[in-house]
Amino acid sequence: MVTEAPGEIPDFQSLMLPVLMAAKDGEVRIGDVVESLANSFALSSQQRAHLLPSGKQSTFANRVHWAKSYLGKAALVESTKRGHFKITQRGAELLLNPPSRINIAFLQQYPEFQIFKGSREGVSVAVQDESPAPTLTPDEDMRRAHAQIERDLAEEMLAKILAASPAFFEQVVVNLVTAMGYGGSVADAGQALGQSGDGGVDGVINEDTLGLDRIYVQAKRYKADNVVGPGAIRDFFGALDQFKAGKGLFVTTSTFSSSATKTADGLSKRIVLVDGTRLTKLMIQHNVGCRIEETMAIKRLDEDFFEY
Repeated sequence: MVTEAPGEIPDFQSLMLPVLMAAKDGEVRIGDVVESLANSFALSSQQRAHLLPSGKQSTFANRVHWAKSYLGKAALVESTKRGHFKITQRGAELLLNPPSRINIAFLQQYPEFQIFKGSREGVSVAVQDESPAPTLTPDEDMRRAHAQIERDLAEEMLAKILAASPAFFEQVVVNLVTAMGYGGSVADAGQALGQSGDGGVDGVINEDTLGLDRIYVQAKRYKADNVVGPGAIRDFFGALDQFKAGKGLFVTTSTFSSSATKTADGLSKRIVLVDGTRLTKLMIQHNVGCRIEETMAIKRLDEDFFEY
């Protein structure tokens, strides 16, 4: 699944005019429009394969769908049957003298679109153009807001950990690894962590409930400017060797230097590094130190229901 940044993919407003023009000769299938526009914009294979975070639709296809949806709100196109649409009389007349670009500001001239946007008063295109129109689809805007909420939450969590005692940080690690399926119960994991302070290891956690394999843990509650260097990694490696351990987990609230990461990658034992950013990300993912405040269900039209 390709979810990394794929380079420049046309935003959904840049796709509005091309989508309208794709329907100029009659009814079209939205899937065919996605493919033809991907070719027109010469998208790379990576750009075509890039998926939304849900993993259920490509980013480009999603933007084409939103462009078509917004055109529909302005009565420039209309749906015909499942996955198909056609240009309206209004849309055809517009293409007789097409604009250089169709965007949200342009669509504001149509009463139907004003109603859709919640503005029943006629707003001129000139006024709308005074402020930049959004380039993100509602889906993307929602996800960006969600990501910002999680970034703010992560900062709060890290601040709370740094303000607490080292023992509390050890408990955070216990709760996290347990939530991730390691260490058996919180009580069992808690007994293991914090009792092996000598020998360069802060704790030992069972990798499975039977204790057939173990993870040796180093937990360092450092401020952001206290970067973990390669020396600490080598010391931890030596401790693992002393315990005849094959793997270790090094958790810190700060960061690892590039040389520390390179050192860990080059060692004969598997050492997983978890810095402050990854730590809070995992805590949020596994609901450690946070709780779900509200859940919103995103629903789509059921095309099968409306088959008639």
